[in-house]
Amino acid sequence: MRVSPLMHAYLYFLIGILFVYFAFEAIDETVLNPLTIFLTILATLDFGASYRLFKLHLKIKQKKNQK
Repeated sequence: MRVSPLMHAYLYFLIGILFVYFAFEAIDETVLNPLTIFLTILATLDFGASYRLFKLHLKIKQKKNQK
């Protein structure tokens, strides 16, 4: 059984939120420490992947409705 892109999009979105939470927890005195920057970059990549998967789900849904 295949997993839909929508399920993967939700998973990536939740992981992105988790990385943002960890980034906020890693802030000591300044935001510019390497761990915070790394976690923020990972969260950005996860949010981007989630957005692309949401768009893919909508495109598949539109093609299915056209048939």
